[in-house]
Amino acid sequence: MFPLFNLWILENIIVKIESIVEQRLAEEDLNACYLVDTVHSGTKVQIFIDSDEGVSFGECQKLSRYIESVLDETLILGEKYVLEVSSPGIERPLKFLRQYPKNIGREIKSKLKDGSVIKGVLKEVKEEVLFIESEGKNKKESIINEITFDAVDSSKILISFGKQKMKK
Repeated sequence: MFPLFNLWILENIIVKIESIVEQRLAEEDLNACYLVDTVHSGTKVQIFIDSDEGVSFGECQKLSRYIESVLDETLILGEKYVLEVSSPGIERPLKFLRQYPKNIGREIKSKLKDGSVIKGVLKEVKEEVLFIESEGKNKKESIINEITFDAVDSSKILISFGKQKMKK
């Protein structure tokens, strides 16, 4: 039963930290940002925020300073902890529908809840539908896949460096 108690404490800390974050993100200078994820491991806390236009260093800094001041005052994590506030970065999965539009034109890999995988270029996001263009059976043809957001289990933006021709 002891491990369950520890899990409850960990979840309780995350809820408290997320409440602190949400309170600050509601203020005018940061209200374009939203919380994407909170990761807590030992004395390290990572906060990932995003916005429809992308997140600036200054926004992360403002939020970090606020969280630090509250954590230092309340000692929720004790006296020694590591706090990181950043945008999710390209390597983290997309969690919210509002993260998709700014990735239009990028290659995406979406795993659907039925177990299938669709890989292609995110062409459009309309209401709750993603339009992903992928190769057909013949490489010259393409297929536009229409996927409802609620059918998606996870999506990641694929990093592509493009094919560059070598100079002779």
